[in-house]
Amino acid sequence: MSHEALVFHIIHGSFVDGYGIRSTVFLKGCPLKCIWCCNPEGQSFQPELKVNRGQCNGCGNCLNTCSRNALSLVGGLVQINRDICDGCMECVEHCYTSALEPFGVRYTAHEIFEIVRSDEMFYKSTGGGITIGGGECTCYPDFMLELTQLCHNSGIHVAVDTCGYTTSSKALEVLKAADLLLFDIKGIDPMRHKKNTGKSNEVILQNLHLLSEMRKPMIIRVPVIPGYNDSDEELNGIADLLSTLKSVERVDILPEHEFGRIKYEQLDLEYRLKPCPVSAERQDAIRVMFEAKGFHTQIGG
Repeated sequence: MSHEALVFHIIHGSFVDGYGIRSTVFLKGCPLKCIWCCNPEGQSFQPELKVNRGQCNGCGNCLNTCSRNALSLVGGLVQINRDICDGCMECVEHCYTSALEPFGVRYTAHEIFEIVRSDEMFYKSTGGGITIGGGECTCYPDFMLELTQLCHNSGIHVAVDTCGYTTSSKALEVLKAADLLLFDIKGIDPMRHKKNTGKSNEVILQNLHLLSEMRKPMIIRVPVIPGYNDSDEELNGIADLLSTLKSVERVDILPEHEFGRIKYEQLDLEYRLKPCPVSAERQDAIRVMFEAKGFHTQIGG
């Protein structure tokens, strides 16, 4: 039987998340809780109900389908009592305007393979492939190993986007099996890292060095969030760390953005990040900082 994972998004024809044209699959659930997370729908390991209030016409059809009475109309728009909603998604089937949609649908590895294989001609003509991220995709090791093998059997390149936080030997096998790792480094100071993400970075750095010793190809991704990890001390520390590694192909600098704000609204979550864009001059200075250490560096990724 094919292994399952909870998927919250699939992107076709992506020019980021690795080389060439790619299909990117996002798996739901993550051990980190980054303050700046732009995919809050990827944090929980359970399906969640998404509310598009701009599409709600106030018909109330969904209210009658909820056995837990978790839905109501306030000002003519649907509201969810998330304390009692059990995520059954019955209301989604009766919402004809798509105001209610699920974040998280179960797929088997075979089902995902058939979906991404439809873009195979683009992968082969551009040196692309599939990228699996999240959330943290290594939280589904059996699914990941099966999907990776299916792709490799068809000659499809597999990249894994990871935060690197795992103590599972099977999850490490997922990282070892990938053709390319997109490895996030969110900070160098372990206490600050724990404050910003909920976890220390000690396990992450151990795994990073282990994979480096294996000469596993890596693109390092560095989110730059003003007030959290953007000091010269922190960024120089990351650059110095990367200088000890053996298989870094590129460094991607990822400046703060607010693309995820709407998702917090859809999940009735507080958006805690205060807008503070990274100026073009600062982005360029950070790029030069990493290039001075010998790394091919780009803004965005």
